[in-house]
Amino acid sequence: MNRTLIIIGLIIIAVGLLWPWLSRLPLGQLPGDIAVRRENMSFCFPITSMILVSLVLSGLIWLLNR
Repeated sequence: MNRTLIIIGLIIIAVGLLWPWLSRLPLGQLPGDIAVRRENMSFCFPITSMILVSLVLSGLIWLLNR
């Protein structure tokens, strides 16, 4: 449990430090992401981005457990 919490904390710190560069990635604007923009409303459902992030995280977890 302690090891897991330390790893999660290190990942959060790494994402925080890399955020200026990560925010430039086109996540949320990939083909397959749903974006509806109207005069007084905007709705974004980044389904393709969520699938991509899920695959990357699943791969990392799989590598860490080997």
